[in-house]
Amino acid sequence: MSDQDKLARLIDDLSQTRPAMYAIAERARRTIHAAVPDTTERVMYGGFMFAAPQDFCGVFVYAQHVSVEFGAGAELDDPLGVLEGKGKFRRHIKLRTVEDIKARHLRDYVLRASELMRD
Repeated sequence: MSDQDKLARLIDDLSQTRPAMYAIAERARRTIHAAVPDTTERVMYGGFMFAAPQDFCGVFVYAQHVSVEFGAGAELDDPLGVLEGKGKFRRHIKLRTVEDIKARHLRDYVLRASELMRD
């Protein structure tokens, strides 16, 4: 199955089974693509992984929120204090509403993460 087929299948599944979380995930995906236009996307770990050219974040849908996860998030500046997690490497932003995408400054963190992985 191609990457595009896997993406289409995951999108269809989420839209049917978790419509509220699907709306948040779709807006987050659009925000990531707009912020980093050369981004590629594939299905991995049950979610959407983004690379430009290296992996810099992923979008994962849970029952009550969508998580945007940054593999090297511990290295990201967090002047607004929105990153969550205490692991050695990863940090994430939880989105519970579409409005959280702007309120939690997702675009800024996506840009920082993609730049970090390009260095």
